[in-house]
Amino acid sequence: MTARSLKVGCQTFTWEMLGDRFAGGPDDLVRAISDGGYSGIEITDTMIGRYAGKPVEFATTLKQAGLTLVSFAFGSDSGFTVREEIDADLESARRWIDFAANFPGALVSMGSATVVSDGPREEKFAIAAEAYNRAGEVGRKADVQVAVHPSSHHNTLLYDRPDYDRIFGLLDPSLVGWVPDTGHILRGHADMLDTLRTYRDRIRYLHLKDVDAAGTWAMLGKGICDTPAVIDIVAAAPHFNGWLVLEEESETAAADPAKAVKVNRETMRGYGY
Repeated sequence: MTARSLKVGCQTFTWEMLGDRFAGGPDDLVRAISDGGYSGIEITDTMIGRYAGKPVEFATTLKQAGLTLVSFAFGSDSGFTVREEIDADLESARRWIDFAANFPGALVSMGSATVVSDGPREEKFAIAAEAYNRAGEVGRKADVQVAVHPSSHHNTLLYDRPDYDRIFGLLDPSLVGWVPDTGHILRGHADMLDTLRTYRDRIRYLHLKDVDAAGTWAMLGKGICDTPAVIDIVAAAPHFNGWLVLEEESETAAADPAKAVKVNRETMRGYGY
């Protein structure tokens, strides 16, 4: 895949992480991302707001802003690790898969499995894998790809390389893809590039994020992420759809999200994208 065929999108978590400090809505996010020079957006169940049951209206809003829906991301209070909540999690998956089905090529990204209750760790991997695989089957029937997005946040089940090896060993690659996140991988893996190469066949699109040597979030290009090397690996992955989605969680972004995502877009232009 050539540089010209790669596309750059923006994730809305940069605003979501502010919590109550963000008083806007989805239209503000669309405007900021479009003004920032992006061509795609990944939005979450928390930030979709008034468009939650109105995919056609959201599609119109995106078209007017010149944006493509790359993916719809959702999580669960169960962390996808509570067996009694699998049915409820699958109902959420159906809802958002049905939503994403209105946007050609859009995926549904399921958040990282997270420990929210007591019990054997190994059992939680099995529960998470069941939830992901069953959601993937729902997606296949709707012609919407489903992917998992591991994170390094508090109580994540999917932190380091052994965790990735374990969950990928339980997931059906024909049903569930992977959204690698460079920042989260750098915080938990000794060799990010090896992880990307090992599981390249599962990659659907990419989250680009940076951290410093201590694992603290940094603006893109200001940390230790070897962005050109990452893109080289991902661009050659057989199921990669061409989307590089920037997600920013640094303190700089917290101070001014719209400005930060615009700066990151300029950084990507510096890399040639």
